[in-house]
Amino acid sequence: MKNFLLLIAVLAASGCASHGPVLYPNEHFKMVGKDQARKDIADCDRLAAEYVKSEAGKTVAKNTAVGGAAGTVVGGAAGAAAGNLGRGASVGAAAGAAAGLLRGASKASEPSPIHKRFVEKCLRDRGYEPLGWE
Repeated sequence: MKNFLLLIAVLAASGCASHGPVLYPNEHFKMVGKDQARKDIADCDRLAAEYVKSEAGKTVAKNTAVGGAAGTVVGGAAGAAAGNLGRGASVGAAAGAAAGLLRGASKASEPSPIHKRFVEKCLRDRGYEPLGWE
């Protein structure tokens, strides 16, 4: 059980990588430099967070519930085959919910398409040329 919890913690931490726009090094970018570009990205991201509604919490909750339900079914079937339906279902539910939580948290950590477009427009208005997101 300790190894299972450690694995969940490692996966959760790796799912929290930040995402951001990649800028083409045009004349404006070269003139202001990387530090100012990072500040402008952060400012545009902050503005997007103010104006774009987020569904992140709902995404995490939905994926956790779906994962838990699927884990219960799979764990119950495995437990029934092994002669312990209750234990199999409970272990399956926990594993499925954990997997669903991680999947939901990973998806929620990514900005929505609208958020990305907002940031890109904001950056274009400031003279940058966003190419995409990493």
